[in-house]
Amino acid sequence: MGRTSDAREKILAAAQSLIELRGYSALGTAEICKVAGVPKGSFYYFFESKEALALAVLDEHWAAQRREWTRILGGDAEPLQRLRQLFQETEAGQRAGQQSCGTVSGCMFGNLTLEMSNQTEAIRERLQHIFDAQVDMVEEVIAGAQKRGEVAVSDTHEAARSVVAQLEGQVLFAKLYNDTGRLNPLWTNCLAILGARMPEEASATN
Repeated sequence: MGRTSDAREKILAAAQSLIELRGYSALGTAEICKVAGVPKGSFYYFFESKEALALAVLDEHWAAQRREWTRILGGDAEPLQRLRQLFQETEAGQRAGQQSCGTVSGCMFGNLTLEMSNQTEAIRERLQHIFDAQVDMVEEVIAGAQKRGEVAVSDTHEAARSVVAQLEGQVLFAKLYNDTGRLNPLWTNCLAILGARMPEEASATN
């Protein structure tokens, strides 16, 4: 059982790495298995199709990212500072990826949205679920800031959608131009979207 589970995890890890480097559509099962170091026949033992693998990769990646977002957004800092930390750690992750492989990898969810959302309804629905969950998590933080009188928004859900869209869009530009400097305006743009007054800590570091 342990060996079987290990083979599945190797396939998932290989698929995620290859998708981040080149996208999904051009990948073949043989290449994925070769990078994973498992027999070619192992693929269809665990996954009935490439679509099933894509869904599993999305679930795995979101589970890891959700843990990080929960740690950051559910922390003890003031609401806007938690949101700022999310942006800072997103920037750091993109910079680390660029240093590791020479290019900005972008966001897997955004990349697959552009590449695959029109190909299968199952993938489209999974990506919608992930982005909806991100919006809900950000909305909770914005609602906290609203109660403190720190933001001026009438609809916290739409504000959260705009913040997530801005984050996703800036990461997309960073990938397109292979320039993590495109992420620098994230915090300033977020404050503008929220009609937020600058917290003292933010003012001191800007």
